[in-house]
Amino acid sequence: MKNAELVRRKDAATPRGVGVMCNFYAERAENSEIWDVEGRRYIDFAAGIAVLNTGHRHPRLVAAMQRQLERFTHTAYQIVPYASYIELAEKINQRAPGQSAKKTAFFTTGAEAVENAIKIARAATGRPGVIAFSGAFHGRTMMGMALTGKVVPYKVGFGPFPGEVYHAPYPGELHGISVEDSLKALQHLFKADVDPKRVAAIIFEPVQGEGGFNVAPAAFVKALRALCDEHGILLIADEVQTGFGRTGKLFAMEHYGVAPDLTTMAKSLAGGMPLSAVCGRAEIMDAPAPGGLGGTYAGNPLAVASALAVLDVLEEEKLVARGAALGERLMDRLHGLRSRVPQMAEVRGLGAMVAVEFQKADGSPDPEFTREVQNRALEKGLLLLSCGVYGNVIRFLFPLTIPDAVMDEGLDILEDVLVR
Repeated sequence: MKNAELVRRKDAATPRGVGVMCNFYAERAENSEIWDVEGRRYIDFAAGIAVLNTGHRHPRLVAAMQRQLERFTHTAYQIVPYASYIELAEKINQRAPGQSAKKTAFFTTGAEAVENAIKIARAATGRPGVIAFSGAFHGRTMMGMALTGKVVPYKVGFGPFPGEVYHAPYPGELHGISVEDSLKALQHLFKADVDPKRVAAIIFEPVQGEGGFNVAPAAFVKALRALCDEHGILLIADEVQTGFGRTGKLFAMEHYGVAPDLTTMAKSLAGGMPLSAVCGRAEIMDAPAPGGLGGTYAGNPLAVASALAVLDVLEEEKLVARGAALGERLMDRLHGLRSRVPQMAEVRGLGAMVAVEFQKADGSPDPEFTREVQNRALEKGLLLLSCGVYGNVIRFLFPLTIPDAVMDEGLDILEDVLVR
């Protein structure tokens, strides 16, 4: 089997709307490495878009799914429940940010988690409005797209979107948006567009994913919490990409000293299996009536088994601390290259959620150089992902289980393509 033949078959059989970054096809993978159908090896600094914090095919996850596979694969939890769903909910409730009593419901995708968080917030408050931020990414469903603050490629051609969704600028020092600017914009929304008494929730990413790995300043997060408390608005932290050790904490909100009312999670929750969740204050989670939440595949038993193993692996292998150390190592390497790569405008991140933004000499975004870096790295066997509203950011999402030797090899390739 050849990659070129699979590309031809893909183009004939699948729509162009499902964009594919790589022109090779995976045959097998192990921890932080992938081999294609022609036997070529790649170092994976993408991790399935932050899904594989515990690496490809972690033995503990494989064994847990094999054990579950021998028992049953599906009953639909809402029809015939199973104990593992409850066990996982209990463990998430214990670990999610906040001291209040919490409850958790499971779904399948991050977009589903976001959709259901909005449903829960509206049911709990009796209000319709939702505020999100520029640069945000919250999914490809209709509500997810409405909340998302990036038009191309996510929103273009797909409207109209659900109403009562408003956007404010997300703070970013490089782009001249201060915390004060963002908070003033929120106050302007309350004066010009929506009465705060009509707003059910403010949803934000503690570190924006597709928006460019923009890290929310602590003052901003604390101000959002105070604003929500003042107006009876619920604060939703979208931790779909930031959760499960990626930022040097189990959840990114642990960095801020305040808790959200609802937290969405997915991606590395189940180490490659489709599983997402909404966790929140018990009284808020109980607002929807029985039957208001769920889904045919929501909380699939194989995915739940994998997620329970993920929590064990994170704890036993101390991957949260390892993620923080790996992120520091990467940041040090990138900062050391800045004098040799004039296009590097900023290195930023939290824990192992690190990115570098590229600009031209005049300060404008440089997506062309970003694509060159990504393509050259791919030629040398290193998978990198881009992001940012202008497509001028490279983000790093290596598994937290990556061996030191493989990490060093990947960093050497990165340096080679940056200073070329």
